[in-house]
Amino acid sequence: MAIVEMSKLSVICLNSQKKRFIKELMDLGVVEISKPDTNSTNDPIPEGTFIANNSAEVSHLDAQIAVYGTVLDTLNNYYEGKRPLLKTRKEVSADDFAREVEQNRDYAEKMAGDVATAVKKISEDKNEVNRLSLLINGLEPWKDLDLPLDKTETRSSTVFMGTVPAKTNVEKLLTTVLEQAPSAVIQKVSSDKLQIYLCFICLKEEKPTVLEALREFSFSIVSLGDNRGTAAAAMDEYAKRIEELKNEITINEDKLKALANETEKIEYIYDDLLIKRDRAKAVGDMINTKKVFCFDGWVPTAAQDRVKKFLDKYECYYEISEPIKDESTPILLKNNKFATPFEAVTEMYSLPLATEIDPTAIMAPFYFIFFGLMLSDAAYGIILSAACFALMKKFKLEGTMKKLVKLLFFGGISTFIWGALFGGWFGDAVAVFTRTFLGREIAMPVIWFDPLEEPMTLLIFSIILGAIHLFVGMGIQAYMLIKDGKPWDALFDIGFWYMLIIGLVLFALGGSVAAILSTIGMWLAIVGAVGILLTGGRNKKGFGKITGGLGSLYGITSYLSDALSYSRLLALGLATGVVAKVVNILGSLAGSGIVGLIVFIAVFLFGTVFNLAINVLGAYVHSCRLQYVEFFGKFYTGGGKGFVPLTENTKFVKIINKED
Repeated sequence: MAIVEMSKLSVICLNSQKKRFIKELMDLGVVEISKPDTNSTNDPIPEGTFIANNSAEVSHLDAQIAVYGTVLDTLNNYYEGKRPLLKTRKEVSADDFAREVEQNRDYAEKMAGDVATAVKKISEDKNEVNRLSLLINGLEPWKDLDLPLDKTETRSSTVFMGTVPAKTNVEKLLTTVLEQAPSAVIQKVSSDKLQIYLCFICLKEEKPTVLEALREFSFSIVSLGDNRGTAAAAMDEYAKRIEELKNEITINEDKLKALANETEKIEYIYDDLLIKRDRAKAVGDMINTKKVFCFDGWVPTAAQDRVKKFLDKYECYYEISEPIKDESTPILLKNNKFATPFEAVTEMYSLPLATEIDPTAIMAPFYFIFFGLMLSDAAYGIILSAACFALMKKFKLEGTMKKLVKLLFFGGISTFIWGALFGGWFGDAVAVFTRTFLGREIAMPVIWFDPLEEPMTLLIFSIILGAIHLFVGMGIQAYMLIKDGKPWDALFDIGFWYMLIIGLVLFALGGSVAAILSTIGMWLAIVGAVGILLTGGRNKKGFGKITGGLGSLYGITSYLSDALSYSRLLALGLATGVVAKVVNILGSLAGSGIVGLIVFIAVFLFGTVFNLAINVLGAYVHSCRLQYVEFFGKFYTGGGKGFVPLTENTKFVKIINKED
C-alpha cells in the first residue's frame, strides 16, 4: 500500500552550467523532468523563452545507436564462447566507464566498419552462390549436350533449345518437324518426370516453320546463351567459383567470430551513446532564454534534501511544492522485502493512479497462498526455490527479472508448505519406488489431507479462500470511498453486500452450529437485500431508481461466479498431483531390477521436469488471473504513469557512483 509521495519541482539555472548540470542531475537519478506542453493554451510558454530544438542531435545519436546495435546483434550471432544463462549488466565505476569509452571509441568505430564490410561481403557472396547454384541446376538437364551454349548460330543455320511436357510423343514430334523442315537436326538431350529437353539445328529461314510445327506440342524455348562453352564446362566453372566464394565467406565469418570476442568494447560505446541521447532529450524538455534554462519536474519527497543540496551547489533558483489535490503524479512503488517481488504482478496489470492505493502489499499474501496451493508438491517447491535462489546468487538480477525470480522463490516456499500439508513429494514417488524396488511400501505422511482422496474438502477450502479474497477487495473499495468522503456510498455499495452475502452463508450453514445463527443470517440477508434494492438506483431518476435497485441485486450472480472461479485452485492443485502420479506409474511399469530402475529414473526425470515446468507456468498465470479479474475488479482502476527519473539507462554496463 505504498505509493512514494512526490513533490513538484521547478528550477531555473544558468545556461553556462547546463551541460555539467544535466550530467550530474543524471548521476543523481531522482528527478523526472516534465516535458513542456507547447500546445497548451492554459499554460503557454512565456514570451521571450524558447525550447531548444534538439531533434537533429537526438536523431543523429539514435542513428549511431542503431548502427552499433546492429553490429552487436550481428556479432552475437557469431559468438562461439559459452553464453551465460542470463545476461546481466557489468558493474563498473564512473571513472572506469569514462576511461573505457575514451580508450575504445576509435577502435569501436573501426570495428563497426569492419563488421559492416564483412557482413556486406558475406551477403553479396551468398547471393552470388545462390545465383550460380540456380544456374548449375538450370544447366543440369543439358550437361550431355556437346554444343557450346554461346554459339547460337552460324552464317546459314541457327541453334535453339527448349522443352516439351514429359508426356509428349517424341516420335510424332520428330516426324512433324522433319516434314516441315527436312534439313533440321533434332537431339533429345535428357528428360525428367516433368519435361523432355530438346536441341534443334536448322536453317535460319526454316526456324519460323519449325517453331510453328512445335506449337501443337507445347514447346517452350530455353535461353542458355549467357553461358560460355558446353553446359558441362560452364557447370564446372560455376562450381569452382562457388568454392571460391564459400572460402571467402568462411574467411569473413572467421573474422566476425574473432571480433565477437571483443563486443565489450562496443558495448561501452553503445551505453555511452544511450546516455548522451537521453541528455540531449532532456535538453529538449527545458525552456530557455539567452542566459538561463528552466524546467518543471517531480522528485520523491524523501529525496528532497539530496536535490536541494545539488541545486544549491549550482546556485539555482528552485521551488519544491506539494502537488495540488487529485493532480496526476508519477507513480513509484515502495514495499517491504516480502511484497516488493509481487510489484511485478501489479505492474503487468497497471500502476495505480495517484488517488488510489498500491494493492501490492494486500495482494501479495493471497498470491503467495494461491501459487503454492495450485502447485502443491513439497519436492517441487524445494526445487523451485533452490533454483531461484541459485539464480539470485549467481547473477546480479535487476528490475522486473529480479522481481519475477524472487516471486517464484516465494512461490516455491508456499508450494513446499502446501505440499507437506497434502503429503505430496513428487506425487506418490516414494510409495511407488519403495513398493516396486524394495518390496515394502513406505508412504510420506499427510499432515492435513490428501486432495486426491478428498477433492471436495479442497474445493470448499478454495471457495472459502476466494470469498475472503473477494471480501478484502470489497473492503478496500469501502476504505477508498470513506477516504474520499463518501461513507454512505461505502455503506450502500459495500456494506449491504456484506450483509447479504454473510447473511446467506449463515442462513444456509449456521443452523448446523446453532439455530440462532440461521435466524441472524436470515435477517441480515433481508436487511442487505432491501438496502441494495432501495439504494442501488439512487443515482438514477424516476422509474430508474427501482430498476437500478433490481439490477444491483441481480449482481449476486456475479459474486457467485467470482467465488466459483476459485475452483481453479482445486483444478490446478489436483492436476499437479495426478500428472505426478501418472508419471510414477509409467516409470514402474518396467518392474524391478536394473532395467526397471533405469526406466523408472528416466521416466521420473522427464516427467518431473515436464510437470514442474507446465504447472509452474499454470500456477503463475492463474494466480495472476485471480488477482486481475476477481480481486482488482472490486476496487482497482490503475492507469498510473511510472516515475521515470533522468538517469543513466544503460543496457550493458551498470555505472556505480562513489555515493552508491
